[in-house]
Amino acid sequence: MPDDLKLLRRAIALSAESRAAGQRPLGALLADGQGRVLLEATNGFHPHGDGTAHAERLLATRACIELPPEDRATATLYSSAEPCAMCSGAIYWAGIGRVVYSLSESRLKAMIGPHPENLTMALPCRDVFAAGQRAIAVAGPLLEEEAAVPHLGFW
Repeated sequence: MPDDLKLLRRAIALSAESRAAGQRPLGALLADGQGRVLLEATNGFHPHGDGTAHAERLLATRACIELPPEDRATATLYSSAEPCAMCSGAIYWAGIGRVVYSLSESRLKAMIGPHPENLTMALPCRDVFAAGQRAIAVAGPLLEEEAAVPHLGFW
């Protein structure tokens, strides 16, 4: 079993790297069943203002292109924040088997407020996954205080 907290801390570090690069402070990675990192992604909002370029969505797209379905099915997506409704849909359609996240959607929404570039939806990933036809295991929120740090003073 992989070390979930170690991999989640890497996702949080990616969120800090994303902020340092001038992007929104969000990061995600995909690891196999042994905890080996397969792919990493950070937010890609700039330079085009792409509101769909969330780290988790970008990672799900890359996984579909670069990994066979059987590898995606046994992989875990680690995210610095709970996947939004769009990202949860992408994770579902990519066939990723498990999600571990840090900052909850409700906590992130409270930190962001009504920021016009990120009008966060109050729709937990578990609710999106529950509407599907296959199970996706979910763990989180975990390490919320650590995950909140890259967001301080950003929004």
